[in-house]
Amino acid sequence: QLQPVESGGGLVQPGGSLRLSCSASGFNLEYYASGWFRQAPGKGREGVSCINARGDSTEYADSVKGRFTISKDNANNTVYLQMNSLKPEDTAVYYCGVQMYSHCSGPDYYDFDFRGQGTQVTVSS
Repeated sequence: QLQPVESGGGLVQPGGSLRLSCSASGFNLEYYASGWFRQAPGKGREGVSCINARGDSTEYADSVKGRFTISKDNANNTVYLQMNSLKPEDTAVYYCGVQMYSHCSGPDYYDFDFRGQGTQVTVSS
């Protein structure tokens, strides 16, 4: 079964940083866009970021722009989300996804053709 696998979540204090990783073995990310969305407790899903196949074009939700950075390592089929200046409102389950297109069509849940099981990020003092 093709499914990305997330890691790197955890508990961090406000203002801290975390780096999430997404292992997309079974996919060749050299040809596909990928990205992240999240779901906070009691809230709907929110697109966070996506990156195109070549890794030279990115998109971010306004809520994370300037704080989060998406990147990818095509040789290792891995996508990263560097999260800095974390806020309590960033607390959510973060999901990785892969799109069957080379360009990013958006970071929302329905933009991804394959999605992982998620990793919990909790920002709290």
